[in-house]
Amino acid sequence: MDTQRKSKHPKTNATIVASSSEEVSSLEWEEIAMTQEEDDLICRMYKLVGERWDLIAGRIPGRTAEEIERFWVIKNHRRSQLR
Repeated sequence: MDTQRKSKHPKTNATIVASSSEEVSSLEWEEIAMTQEEDDLICRMYKLVGERWDLIAGRIPGRTAEEIERFWVIKNHRRSQLR
């Protein structure tokens, strides 16, 4: 038996691109457009349940917990800069 395995992928000098699962600074996030109703609901739900993004996202059809959290972080980051 041949103990050496040949690679299915040829060796190249290509640069490896970082996966999208790496954490990114909130400053690098793109703004998420929310309606006024969604914004109000997120604020009210946050006051009730805190940072339970899955629970909040469950009340807004078509939105993920990650989108809700990103929206909240960006919105509050801007508020803190204005103070």
